[in-house]
Amino acid sequence: MSNPEPNTPDAADTELSPEARAMLGKARRSFAVSMGILLLGFMAIGFALVYRVMRDSPPPAVAESVSIPAGAEVISALSTDGTIQVTFAAGGATMLNVFDAETGELQRSVQIGAE
Repeated sequence: MSNPEPNTPDAADTELSPEARAMLGKARRSFAVSMGILLLGFMAIGFALVYRVMRDSPPPAVAESVSIPAGAEVISALSTDGTIQVTFAAGGATMLNVFDAETGELQRSVQIGAE
């Protein structure tokens, strides 16, 4: 494509003055600062949305009750990793029962004893 004004020099042939270079540098820095602030704003909005979604999620279901033998003495009870772990002493034996946290169903039973 030809230049419509043949008397003007090409952009590649012209050298910018120091004032013009300083002005371009200032404009670039200003652009970089404003883009940084814009990105920080978008990140803040994204974090706020994720926080709201995670905060408003319903808590996990937990069983209302679990069954242990009658007359057993409960030593400890924990709710971890989707399970309820109950340690109890009954009839001279120490037992660990692991229940499903949602249903309260017994998953496994372990007898704890000294050797």
